Amino acid sequence: MNEGRWIALDGIEACGKTTQARLLAVQLDAVLTREPGATAVGARLRSIVLDPANGDLSDRAEALIYAADRAQHVSEVVAPALDSGRHVVSDRSWASSLAYQGHGRGLALDEVDLINRWAMGGRVPDLVVLVRLPVEEALRRLGTERDRLEREDLAFHRRVAEGFDALAAADPQRWVVVDGMGDAGSVSERLRTAVADRLGV
Repeated sequence: MNEGRWIALDGIEACGKTTQARLLAVQLDAVLTREPGATAVGARLRSIVLDPANGDLSDRAEALIYAADRAQHVSEVVAPALDSGRHVVSDRSWASSLAYQGHGRGLALDEVDLINRWAMGGRVPDLVVLVRLPVEEALRRLGTERDRLEREDLAFHRRVAEGFDALAAADPQRWVVVDGMGDAGSVSERLRTAVADRLGV
Protein backbone atom coordinates (compact mmCIF):
# COMPACT_ATOMS: atom_id res chain seq x y z
CA MET A 1 0.00 0.00 0.00
CA ASN A 2 1.33 3.41 -0.95
CA GLU A 3 1.44 6.11 1.71
CA GLY A 4 -0.88 9.06 1.13
CA ARG A 5 0.33 12.59 0.51
CA TRP A 6 -0.30 15.49 2.86
CA ILE A 7 -1.21 18.77 1.16
CA ALA A 8 -1.69 21.87 3.29
CA LEU A 9 -3.32 25.09 2.11
CA ASP A 10 -2.08 28.16 3.88
CA GLY A 11 -2.30 31.93 3.68
CA ILE A 12 -3.62 35.04 5.38
CA GLU A 13 -7.15 35.40 6.73
CA ALA A 14 -9.95 35.18 4.13
CA CYS A 15 -7.60 34.21 1.30
CA GLY A 16 -10.01 31.46 0.23
CA LYS A 17 -8.00 28.48 1.46
CA THR A 18 -10.94 26.93 3.32
CA THR A 19 -13.08 26.84 0.18
CA GLN A 20 -10.16 25.60 -1.90
CA ALA A 21 -9.25 22.90 0.62
CA ARG A 22 -12.79 21.56 0.43
CA LEU A 23 -12.74 21.53 -3.39
CA LEU A 24 -9.32 19.89 -3.58
CA ALA A 25 -10.27 17.20 -1.07
CA VAL A 26 -13.25 16.25 -3.23
CA GLN A 27 -11.10 16.17 -6.36
CA LEU A 28 -8.51 13.91 -4.71
CA ASP A 29 -10.96 11.87 -2.61
CA ALA A 30 -8.81 12.98 0.31
CA VAL A 31 -9.43 13.37 4.03
CA LEU A 32 -10.34 17.01 4.64
CA THR A 33 -9.18 18.50 7.91
CA ARG A 34 -8.13 21.80 9.48
CA GLU A 35 -5.95 23.45 12.08
CA PRO A 36 -6.82 24.31 14.74
CA GLY A 37 -9.89 22.38 15.79
CA ALA A 38 -10.09 19.11 13.84
CA THR A 39 -10.28 16.95 16.98
CA ALA A 40 -12.35 17.15 20.16
CA VAL A 41 -9.29 18.38 22.05
CA GLY A 42 -8.42 20.74 19.21
CA ALA A 43 -11.90 22.26 19.19
CA ARG A 44 -11.45 23.27 22.82
CA LEU A 45 -8.01 24.71 22.10
CA ARG A 46 -9.40 26.60 19.08
CA SER A 47 -12.09 28.21 21.23
CA ILE A 48 -9.41 29.50 23.58
CA VAL A 49 -6.96 30.86 21.05
CA LEU A 50 -9.52 32.58 18.80
CA ASP A 51 -11.83 34.00 21.49
CA PRO A 52 -11.58 37.82 21.46
CA ALA A 53 -12.16 37.74 25.23
CA ASN A 54 -8.67 36.24 25.63
CA GLY A 55 -6.90 39.41 24.61
CA ASP A 56 -4.27 39.00 27.30
CA LEU A 57 -3.03 35.66 25.95
CA SER A 58 0.76 35.85 25.70
CA ASP A 59 2.51 35.27 22.39
CA ARG A 60 4.31 32.20 23.71
CA ALA A 61 1.11 30.73 25.14
CA GLU A 62 -0.56 31.30 21.78
CA ALA A 63 2.25 29.47 20.00
CA LEU A 64 2.09 26.55 22.42
CA ILE A 65 -1.68 26.21 22.08
CA TYR A 66 -1.34 25.91 18.31
CA ALA A 67 1.45 23.36 18.74
CA ALA A 68 -0.67 21.33 21.16
CA ASP A 69 -3.55 21.30 18.70
CA ARG A 70 -1.15 20.22 15.96
CA ALA A 71 0.23 17.34 18.03
CA GLN A 72 -3.26 15.95 18.60
CA HIS A 73 -4.25 16.59 14.98
CA VAL A 74 -1.34 14.67 13.49
CA SER A 75 -1.68 11.82 15.97
CA GLU A 76 -5.44 11.41 15.68
CA VAL A 77 -6.23 12.45 12.09
CA VAL A 78 -3.31 13.02 9.75
CA ALA A 79 -0.94 10.14 10.49
CA PRO A 80 -3.62 7.40 10.50
CA ALA A 81 -5.02 8.63 7.19
CA LEU A 82 -1.62 8.84 5.51
CA ASP A 83 -0.55 5.47 6.86
CA SER A 84 -3.73 3.89 5.44
CA GLY A 85 -2.91 5.26 1.99
CA ARG A 86 -5.33 8.21 1.99
CA HIS A 87 -4.33 11.68 0.85
CA VAL A 88 -4.92 14.45 3.39
CA VAL A 89 -5.87 18.04 2.56
CA SER A 90 -5.45 20.38 5.51
CA ASP A 91 -6.75 23.92 5.93
CA ARG A 92 -3.60 25.37 7.54
CA SER A 93 -0.46 23.70 8.86
CA TRP A 94 2.64 24.36 10.95
CA ALA A 95 3.52 27.00 8.35
CA SER A 96 0.79 29.20 9.82
CA SER A 97 2.62 29.25 13.15
CA LEU A 98 5.81 30.29 11.38
CA ALA A 99 3.95 33.13 9.66
CA TYR A 100 1.68 34.25 12.52
CA GLN A 101 3.67 33.59 15.69
CA GLY A 102 7.07 33.93 14.01
CA HIS A 103 6.79 36.76 11.50
CA GLY A 104 3.61 38.28 12.92
CA ARG A 105 4.34 38.15 16.65
CA GLY A 106 8.11 38.32 16.36
CA LEU A 107 8.92 35.02 18.09
CA ALA A 108 12.12 33.29 16.97
CA LEU A 109 11.36 31.33 13.82
CA ASP A 110 13.73 28.50 14.63
CA GLU A 111 12.11 28.02 18.04
CA VAL A 112 8.57 28.05 16.64
CA ASP A 113 9.65 25.58 13.95
CA LEU A 114 11.36 23.29 16.48
CA ILE A 115 8.35 23.22 18.83
CA ASN A 116 5.96 22.38 16.02
CA ARG A 117 8.12 19.75 14.36
CA TRP A 118 8.46 18.08 17.76
CA ALA A 119 4.69 18.30 18.23
CA MET A 120 4.13 16.66 14.84
CA GLY A 121 6.72 13.96 15.46
CA GLY A 122 8.79 15.33 12.61
CA ARG A 123 6.00 14.80 10.09
CA VAL A 124 5.31 17.82 7.87
CA PRO A 125 3.16 18.33 4.76
CA ASP A 126 4.53 17.04 1.45
CA LEU A 127 3.31 20.23 -0.19
CA VAL A 128 2.23 23.60 1.17
CA VAL A 129 0.06 25.65 -1.18
CA LEU A 130 0.17 29.36 -0.43
CA VAL A 131 -3.09 30.92 -1.59
CA ARG A 132 -1.84 34.47 -2.08
CA LEU A 133 -4.19 37.43 -1.73
CA PRO A 134 -3.51 41.14 -1.15
CA VAL A 135 -3.93 42.03 2.51
CA GLU A 136 -6.39 44.83 1.78
CA GLU A 137 -8.64 42.48 -0.19
CA ALA A 138 -8.48 39.87 2.56
CA LEU A 139 -9.51 42.36 5.23
CA ARG A 140 -12.34 43.60 3.02
CA ARG A 141 -13.64 40.04 2.75
CA LEU A 142 -13.56 39.56 6.52
CA GLY A 143 -16.34 42.01 7.31
CA THR A 144 -17.00 43.06 10.89
CA GLU A 145 -17.45 39.76 12.76
CA ARG A 146 -13.83 38.89 13.54
CA ASP A 147 -12.03 36.49 15.88
CA ARG A 148 -9.05 37.38 18.07
CA LEU A 149 -6.47 37.10 15.28
CA GLU A 150 -8.64 38.66 12.61
CA ARG A 151 -8.97 41.74 14.85
CA GLU A 152 -5.22 42.44 14.73
CA ASP A 153 -4.14 45.66 13.03
CA LEU A 154 -3.09 46.10 9.40
CA ALA A 155 0.62 46.05 10.25
CA PHE A 156 0.28 42.61 11.83
CA HIS A 157 -1.55 41.16 8.82
CA ARG A 158 1.06 42.63 6.50
CA ARG A 159 3.86 41.00 8.51
CA VAL A 160 2.04 37.68 8.30
CA ALA A 161 1.59 38.03 4.52
CA GLU A 162 5.24 38.93 4.07
CA GLY A 163 6.12 35.98 6.28
CA PHE A 164 4.23 33.55 4.08
CA ASP A 165 5.98 34.95 1.00
CA ALA A 166 9.36 34.58 2.68
CA LEU A 167 8.64 31.00 3.75
CA ALA A 168 7.56 30.03 0.24
CA ALA A 169 10.63 31.63 -1.31
CA ALA A 170 12.97 29.92 1.16
CA ASP A 171 11.67 26.39 0.49
CA PRO A 172 10.50 26.14 -3.15
CA GLN A 173 10.69 22.33 -3.08
CA ARG A 174 7.91 22.13 -0.47
CA TRP A 175 5.89 25.24 -1.36
CA VAL A 176 3.89 26.37 -4.38
CA VAL A 177 2.17 29.76 -4.69
CA VAL A 178 -1.28 30.11 -6.26
CA ASP A 179 -3.01 33.41 -7.05
CA GLY A 180 -6.10 33.66 -4.85
CA MET A 181 -7.78 36.46 -6.81
CA GLY A 182 -10.81 35.66 -8.97
CA ASP A 183 -13.77 33.36 -8.59
CA ALA A 184 -13.48 30.09 -6.67
CA GLY A 185 -13.61 28.00 -9.83
CA SER A 186 -10.68 29.78 -11.45
CA VAL A 187 -8.58 29.56 -8.30
CA SER A 188 -9.46 25.87 -7.99
CA GLU A 189 -8.26 25.16 -11.53
CA ARG A 190 -4.93 26.89 -10.87
CA LEU A 191 -4.51 25.09 -7.58
CA ARG A 192 -5.40 21.66 -8.95
CA THR A 193 -2.89 22.08 -11.78
CA ALA A 194 -0.17 23.14 -9.34
CA VAL A 195 -0.76 20.11 -7.10
CA ALA A 196 -0.77 17.71 -10.03
CA ASP A 197 2.43 19.20 -11.41
CA ARG A 198 4.23 18.97 -8.08
CA LEU A 199 2.96 15.67 -6.66
CA GLY A 200 1.54 13.82 -9.63
CA VAL A 201 -1.82 13.31 -7.91
